[in-house]
Amino acid sequence: MNDGVPEEAYVQALLADLALEAPLAQGRPLQSVFFGGGTPSLFSPKALGQILEALERQFGFVAEIEITLEANPGTFEQARFRDYRALGINRLSIGVQSFQSDKLKALGRVHDGAEAIRAADMARAAGFSNFNLDLMHGLPGQSLEDALSDLDMAMAQQPTHLSWYQLTIEPNTAFWSQPPELPDDDRLWDIQEAGQQRLAAGGYQQYETSAYSQPGRQARHNLNYWTFGDFLGLGAGAHGKISHADGRVLRHWKTRAPKDYLNPDSPFLAGEKPLSPQDLPFEFLMNALRLTEGVPAALFTERTGLELASIARLRHQAEAKGLLVPDPQRLVASAQGQLFLNDLLQLFLP
Repeated sequence: MNDGVPEEAYVQALLADLALEAPLAQGRPLQSVFFGGGTPSLFSPKALGQILEALERQFGFVAEIEITLEANPGTFEQARFRDYRALGINRLSIGVQSFQSDKLKALGRVHDGAEAIRAADMARAAGFSNFNLDLMHGLPGQSLEDALSDLDMAMAQQPTHLSWYQLTIEPNTAFWSQPPELPDDDRLWDIQEAGQQRLAAGGYQQYETSAYSQPGRQARHNLNYWTFGDFLGLGAGAHGKISHADGRVLRHWKTRAPKDYLNPDSPFLAGEKPLSPQDLPFEFLMNALRLTEGVPAALFTERTGLELASIARLRHQAEAKGLLVPDPQRLVASAQGQLFLNDLLQLFLP
């Protein structure tokens, strides 16, 4: 790998981590694999092949498994991506963020708009008919016209999926210590409203707060996550969530620093947290209500082990406020609830 982490040592650590995680799958085959977190496209095809072989051998794959690889436009090499496709990787997620050089520079990105377009072209040439483009809005100095131009440019690349989300200022970042001038709330609202109309007109259906896809091309990995499904986390800083047969639901996370993850005297597992019955309704709804069509009401009991009646009072409050659709068969935010999702979720805080 080109980021200072020895590839072979890291792959061997991943395989050892995988073997320890295997019992948590409880015999269930994998429905999706997502290589993410940084620049996994720096892995050699040989390394990714070793990992995929071990995953299939240990867990088994469903027939139509979705295998996604995250990549930044600057890491694209067409020959390498043909090799990735030959391994069975069948979906790419390309971190474009913007097609405008001044916005990319403000974000600290090393690629430019032309490289982003070439990346999409090379994805298709390498045999990827299914790929996502990641875009941000609410960027420093961004106008409505800038935001819509980015969307138009993205749709012109004909991705099957678009992730379009607002820039947030995270602690311990350069923007946190020196906040840039961001669009005001009125402009953000105009961008959101006009952008959603533009995406719908381009044939992209919104199925989650920040996710849009061509019909039938929703990301399986995303859907599992937002429906509070189980997932394993392998690698430095990875997170996982597993439901156990005895009713326990646990979140766990791995050692964050690669040097510690590679240290044979350091455990892979950094910590785990059981979700209490009081936590579970909020944890479930925090995910499920991001989906524009919500989820079947019966999924609440299936995923949490709790009776739907346990949230009846809070559910009625949310319906009375116009934030939740009064549908006995589904848990789904209203149009107002989608706009004020944090207010809706606050009602279910433990």
